[in-house]
Amino acid sequence: MKYGLIGEKLGHSYSKIIHGQIADYEYELKEIPRDGLDAFMKAKDFLGINVTIPYKQDVIPYLDEIDSAAAAIGAVNTIVNKNGKLYGYNTDFYGLKSLILRMGLDMKGGKVLILGTGGTSKTAKAVAEDLGAASVTKVSRSGSDGAITYEAAYESCGDADFVINTTPCGMYPKEDASPLDLSRFKALKGAVDVIYNPDRTKLILQAKSLGIKGSGGLYMLVMQAVRAAELFMDKDIDKSIGVTIYKHIKAQKQNVCLIGMPASGKTTAGKVLAEKLGYEFMDTDVLLEAKAGRTIKNIVETDGELCFRNLETEAIKEAASGANRVIATGGGAMLRMENVETLMKNGTVVFLDRPVEELAPTGDRPLGNTKEKILNLYEVRYPLYCERCDFKVDVKGSPADVAEEIIRRLSDEN
Repeated sequence: MKYGLIGEKLGHSYSKIIHGQIADYEYELKEIPRDGLDAFMKAKDFLGINVTIPYKQDVIPYLDEIDSAAAAIGAVNTIVNKNGKLYGYNTDFYGLKSLILRMGLDMKGGKVLILGTGGTSKTAKAVAEDLGAASVTKVSRSGSDGAITYEAAYESCGDADFVINTTPCGMYPKEDASPLDLSRFKALKGAVDVIYNPDRTKLILQAKSLGIKGSGGLYMLVMQAVRAAELFMDKDIDKSIGVTIYKHIKAQKQNVCLIGMPASGKTTAGKVLAEKLGYEFMDTDVLLEAKAGRTIKNIVETDGELCFRNLETEAIKEAASGANRVIATGGGAMLRMENVETLMKNGTVVFLDRPVEELAPTGDRPLGNTKEKILNLYEVRYPLYCERCDFKVDVKGSPADVAEEIIRRLSDEN
């Protein structure tokens, strides 16, 4: 092994992809059980490694030298083998600080809650202090290691300004979990989650729903990898490569999800967009009908709207389970918050806004088969579309024009 990442479970890791775009060297993912770490570290059979959960503190006793910043933090995520001597560094600090600054969060004088007590929590504390936080409080389930419990956080830290999650709670494949209810912190200005798979955890989705700045950890992961590569190769790397890689990874792992009223152009513009991006196109209404073996009109008229909505939710889950897809949804898909979260975990949600006077009734959709029904639906749904999208695109011009505008906005968003 020349270069690589060690950890207990690495099935979710993007590190091999990222390092492959930074430089031309072999980079492997090596899962090591807890009882195998000692032998691996003593063998020193590598040139340079990154270290992830749960070994960021466990590797320290094996080091010949540790960088002063990493020593102060008490966690190491990068090790370089120099002629048989192991040198430890913490590049997570650079990655996390880069992410927070990119988000535009000003922590100076603020109150910061850090969720977790592992190695990354130590890095988060150091970053928050470096950015001028007035107080930093760690939170854990047990309340040990100098932390308070989550219940205590609700009771005594309701005025917290920022939350940084360093726990694996909400990470793939257990994406429906969240470590904290952000709604109980009324002064919150920002939420940061070091998890990068899914791109937006349940915690970050809640932040968005509350109008709070939030971000997952993909940018942090990329920027710490760039810094680690500098240490591996002992040379400076143009940091702008990190932004390029970040956008590329986002494009590789994400979907583009189109919402809007019936006849707003989701299917026509979506097909053009998919072709331009090289993505697969999926229509959740078509998927639903294929799986049910009957039309939506028949389902609604025979079994009622609730049955249709349940089938729609299942179709959305199936469509959103992949990547590199343009997903066109039904007009009422965003009525359910469950659907919103499913699409947003690893997707950008785009509202196609066509003027209501241009929306024609569709005979195959009993919920919108008259102009009066369309107008009533529009009045109810329009605020939800605006609230539950990442950005809105006005539908004007050709489907190709709409697709080009979506692509431009996607580049700006990332």
